[in-house]
Parts: sequence; structure tokens; C-alpha cells
Amino acid sequence: MKHRSLTGASALALAAALAAAPASAENVLRWTSQGDALTMDPHAQNEGPTISMNGQIYESLVTRDYNLEGWTFTLRQGVKFHDGSDFTAEDVAFSFRRAQSGASDYKEQIKSIKDIEIIDDHTVRFVTDGPNPILPNEITSLFIMDSGWAKANNVEMPQDYAAKEETFAVRNANGTGPYRLASRAPDELTVMERNGEWWGWSEFPGNIDKIEYRPIKNAATRVAALLSGEVDFVLDPPLQDLPRIESTEGLGVSTVAQMRSIFFGMDVGSPELRSSDVKGKNPFADPKVRLAVNHALDKEAIKRVVMEGLSFPTGMITPPGVRGNTPANDSPYEFNPDAAKALLTEAGYPDGFSVTLDCPNDRYNNDEKICQAAVGMLARIGIKANLEAVSKSQHFPKIQNRQTDFYLLGWGVPTLDSHYVFAYLIDGEGSWNATGYSNPRVNEITDLIATEMGEEKRDALVAEAWDIVKAEAPYAPVHHQVIAWGISDGFQIPIGADDSFRPRFVVKK
Repeated sequence: MKHRSLTGASALALAAALAAAPASAENVLRWTSQGDALTMDPHAQNEGPTISMNGQIYESLVTRDYNLEGWTFTLRQGVKFHDGSDFTAEDVAFSFRRAQSGASDYKEQIKSIKDIEIIDDHTVRFVTDGPNPILPNEITSLFIMDSGWAKANNVEMPQDYAAKEETFAVRNANGTGPYRLASRAPDELTVMERNGEWWGWSEFPGNIDKIEYRPIKNAATRVAALLSGEVDFVLDPPLQDLPRIESTEGLGVSTVAQMRSIFFGMDVGSPELRSSDVKGKNPFADPKVRLAVNHALDKEAIKRVVMEGLSFPTGMITPPGVRGNTPANDSPYEFNPDAAKALLTEAGYPDGFSVTLDCPNDRYNNDEKICQAAVGMLARIGIKANLEAVSKSQHFPKIQNRQTDFYLLGWGVPTLDSHYVFAYLIDGEGSWNATGYSNPRVNEITDLIATEMGEEKRDALVAEAWDIVKAEAPYAPVHHQVIAWGISDGFQIPIGADDSFRPRFVVKK
């Protein structure tokens, strides 16, 4: 059976060898995954597949390659938007201010920027509220829009995705990136065409002229499309079908440990849960109940039965490779149903309680199956979790609007720093913190590490915060994902640990 696990050296060597191959009109890449981008507005949703899709059209000031290294800081001259207008410092300033405003899902990442000064057409100065040791890391997914295009189309403010707002930027785009948006039919077909004027074609090996993306929610249908040649690339083939793909002539599988953690969140802040049979109080407000949930989850069984071995059980909600992850905190809570039952009894729930468990069914590897497994494990200790599994487009607004008692979420860390996790998920004001958890010291540390330049002191603060979070357990970590891509042998598609598709590196052989 064939198996690919690309190293940076081997991928770059092959890319260099093929870089001189001219692109032809026949170089079309057809690909699929289970869910579509949520929106084409680049500042509305900070969600992996959405960032990946928009990153083919728009560009950021700073970016990484598929090995998650290699910085670009230059504000280039002569860069054009897809409609032919010039890229200038005004567009940079506009985009950052837009990302700081309204319903933007990027406000936490760039809140240290207090002012933006335009020096000239190709020089912009960011004034921060103090030293920021991770600013370059924070802006790798902050895409630049054409200010004139945005004003002409009344999209000077980001889409309010959680309120289901419809704007021109949701289905239309005008970036400076390697591909132009040719057509967009959400949940059906998105077509992108090569931007021949892109500044980077002499620096990148990609030779794809046209990209056709069709989301296919049904797992069996996705695999069938790859096996039949209907598509050339499946970003998320079902884990149980990987051997079948590997053994099929003309196909292969690439795998890598992903920088994404999967976990359950519990509403610890509301006086009463919306869906529970317990009235007048909130069981999740008691840390004993939250610890009981953690001890009830058999993560090794989930790894073995649900994930086909492709996961790393964990005790924290950020993966190895991110600053702040340590072996001690990464160690899972012990699987111990008897201890979990005892904790529930101590908390005053000897017979358990009921609660709705909200879960996506088209976002993470086997997400609904993980939830189904958890339902059975929680039932053993008396917690009746009533599963509601829906598309991510319905699931995420519940979290962002804080309308869920108990939910599954996955979180990647594009900055490779724990501050990103604290700011969004753990700080009391975090926009994705539907737990309502708010610890004054952790909130203070979140602010301190945004400006602390001393590495030892900063690492000590991060470790202190994680120790507090692990003890108070507002989340129940499950595992870090391992991702697998199914790819036709006719294409070189390097896999990255952030699960992002970067067509500028894709070569049709």
C-alpha cells in the first residue's frame, strides 16, 4: 500500500524540479471536503476552511508556507487587486480597521494595535499599546481588501455572520492573491481561476489554472468521487477508508499531526442551563461536575474505535508545537467512571442530570461519531446527553451567540502561541468562549503575555494560566487530530499541519 508523509525537504525538492513546467489550459484541480467556506467576507469568520478558501483570493501582510515557517514582511510595489486597482497602504489601514470593527471575528487577534499611520503609498506604521512579541504571528490570516471596492459595494463593515447577514462580500471577492473568484454557489460549487498578474508566480511552483471545489457532505460519496476520478483531491476522507484509498492504483494518502485540538465546552457561567432537567441552578457551575465529565471520557477508546488510531488523547485544548503546551498539561485526565460518579454525588447529583449536547456533523474528523461515543460514556455516570448534530453553519452561531449548554468544538492555533487560545476561548470576553468561564488571574495573564517580551517570564505566566485552567476544567479536552488527505498521483499537493490547502504550491505532474 502507498503512503505519503511529506517532509519539507522532499516536498520543496520536487516542487523545485517541477517549477519550470509550464501551466496549460488543461491544468484543472477538482477537489472536495465535507463542508464549504462559511463566507467570502475575509473578516467575518475566523474558521479554518473559510480562511483557507479566502487565502486563495486574498493575501495577508505576513504569511507562512505549508511547513508553517518562512515570513514575508515586505509591502510590495506594483501589486494589483483582481479588478486592476493598485494595492496601497490605504488598503492595509482600511483592512485592519475593518477587522477591528463591528462583527469581525478577528478583533481579539489585533486588539493591541491602537493606531495605524499611513506614511506613504507603500509604508504603513502600526502603533500598539505596548511591546507585542507575537504581532507577526497574529496577522498571518488578516487578509487585505481593496478599500475602494469595499466602499463602492457598501461592505466597509464586516458581515455579521452570527446574525445571518447577507452582504456583497459574502459571495464576491476582490483580492490580490493567486486566484480570482470566478463563481460562487455556496454548498454547491466554487470556481477559481489563475490570476496571471499575481506577483508570486516566479517564486512558487504552482501550475494550476483552474480550481473547482464541490463540498460533499456524505463521507461515502466523497470517497466514491475520488475513486472514480470525479475529483482529484479529498481533504477529509473518512479515516476508515484510508486503506482502501491507499490500495487503489493512481491514488495515495498523506498524513500529518494537525495543530488542532478537539474538546467539549460546558456553560459554567449561566445561573441555569437551558436544556437541563435541573432547575434553579447550573450543574456545570460546580468544578466537581466538570471534572466528572473529564473522568467519564474514555479517550483511548475514542482513538481506537472512532478515530482509527489517528488521534492523540490530551488534557489541554492546545496541541504540541504551540507555545504553552507541556507534557504535564497535555497528559489526559484519568479515565475513571467510579471517580466521576463520586464527584457527581459530592456535587449533589447522585442520579445525574440531562443536558443537550450540540455537535457539528461536517467540520472535524468524525465529529458526530465522537459526540455519539461521548453520549454513551456520560450515560454510564448518569449524565443523559441528548445529542443535536447539525451543520457547522448552524452550530457555530450557537457558540458565538452563547446559546449552548454543552458543545463540541475544535481549535487550531495559527499563531503557534497560547495567547490565541486564551484570547478567544478562555478570557471572560473571548468571542468563542461560550463556557462563560472567567478567572480574574487568567484574564490578567492573557493581557500580560500580549506585551511581555521576556521569554522566561512570559513562559512562566503561560504555564500558570494553563495550570489554573486544567484545575478548574471549563473544557473537557478529547484529542489532537491527525489529518489525512486523499490525493491523485497526478498531483503534488503538500500537506500542512494546519489542514489548509495552498494551491500556489500545487503542481499537476
